[in-house]
Amino acid sequence: MKRSRWLSILAALAMALATGTAVFAFSYQVQRGDTLSSISRRFSVSVETIRQANGIANPNLIYAGQTLEIPDGDAPPPATPTPPPAPPPSGSATYTVQPGDTLSAVARRFGATYTAIAQANGIANPNFIRVGQVLIIPGGSDTPPPPSGGSSFELGGQAAGFGRQAQMQQAGMKWIKIQHKWRAGDAPGDLTAVINEAHDKGFKILLSISGGDTYPGPGSIDFNAYVNFVKGVAALGPDAIEIWNEMNIDFEWPAGEISPSAYVNNMLAPAYRAIKAVNGSVMVISGAPAPTGFDNGTNAWADDRYLAGMRDAGAASYADCIGVHHNAGATSPYAASGHPAGTHYSWYFGATRDLYYNTFGGRRPLCFTELGYLSGDGFPGLPPNFAWAGDTSVAEQAQWLAEAAALARSGGNARLLIIFNVDLTHYDLNGDPQAGYAIIRPDGGCPACESLQSVMGGG
Repeated sequence: MKRSRWLSILAALAMALATGTAVFAFSYQVQRGDTLSSISRRFSVSVETIRQANGIANPNLIYAGQTLEIPDGDAPPPATPTPPPAPPPSGSATYTVQPGDTLSAVARRFGATYTAIAQANGIANPNFIRVGQVLIIPGGSDTPPPPSGGSSFELGGQAAGFGRQAQMQQAGMKWIKIQHKWRAGDAPGDLTAVINEAHDKGFKILLSISGGDTYPGPGSIDFNAYVNFVKGVAALGPDAIEIWNEMNIDFEWPAGEISPSAYVNNMLAPAYRAIKAVNGSVMVISGAPAPTGFDNGTNAWADDRYLAGMRDAGAASYADCIGVHHNAGATSPYAASGHPAGTHYSWYFGATRDLYYNTFGGRRPLCFTELGYLSGDGFPGLPPNFAWAGDTSVAEQAQWLAEAAALARSGGNARLLIIFNVDLTHYDLNGDPQAGYAIIRPDGGCPACESLQSVMGGG
């Protein structure tokens, strides 16, 4: 959780509104799973026409509940009458569509293909399914296999160590995240003890391996040394490795050299190949960009533009999971408006999730490697750049973390959610209030442990 993101998130996002007169035939409320492309196909109106009519600056960013005006005078096509589905054939299963589902996500969950499901259900447009719709899953069983990423959704926490094992396991956490600040010359064996201790205590371990220097200088990242380091670490048997951290801001990547293609070609792709060569079971997670709207091309790239660049550079071929950070929320993760700081997608869980998942076309599941809610309760105020969290109570923190876990678990597009954080103690009234995110509060209590237990069934 970082730094120049906070002045970047607060940057105003100008939207150029069309000045011409448009004829709007009807309004449409965006549903979970919609994209502007799928809406344009449904109503036979181009993406660009809808974008201009609604003043949408980025066609990859729409959110559930948003009302769009559909121009050009064509009424929405009537729904094609579909006869009730016949009883599922022997060897098939049925599934009721949930909020946030896509046909691709359902197919992955059952180990089927979206085309097979579309054919079995007479679905003409695989981009459009309805919440509550009952689908026949050809070749499926009544018990679906685990969702996304080849395994079931799991919860974890970023922690200072293993001193809060009992509370973490109460909350249903199966993973622990440890961050390693790498420098050229580090030995992979330095991480042997922490990997072994995690496994001895019953945790899977995610190692987030990023740079050891803040505001690194030009040309300072030794890519070959980094790749050799993560290769050596993979041989030690960690469960997942995150390849760098927030590489779209100059706090973590040299100013003037920020480039998604450079990240993919020089770091992510060779690291992925090296890791898989020595230990194919290690889950490789792409580094999570800093969620920000600030973009001057030198000190920062907005994460939506950076993500698109990662996609275009082929990142999905070199990651088992797409890394995501969300730690600027001040509303329930079910909310799509009402954040004290404004409407930028990064303030909202659902909009952030949809951006990251849809940018890669659902080809990879999401791994939230940092998800947290800041509460100043028990601390002497908040840093000025975090004033947006001033009204967030510890009870809300606990509730919202549980809601986020429930949404991630049921959505079919997330593999892992790491709570930021369990027990970090750093609190700087002029900088980073990490301890305000901790679920272990200053009085030693952990309301979030109980709320998360109710969702995850921890012991």
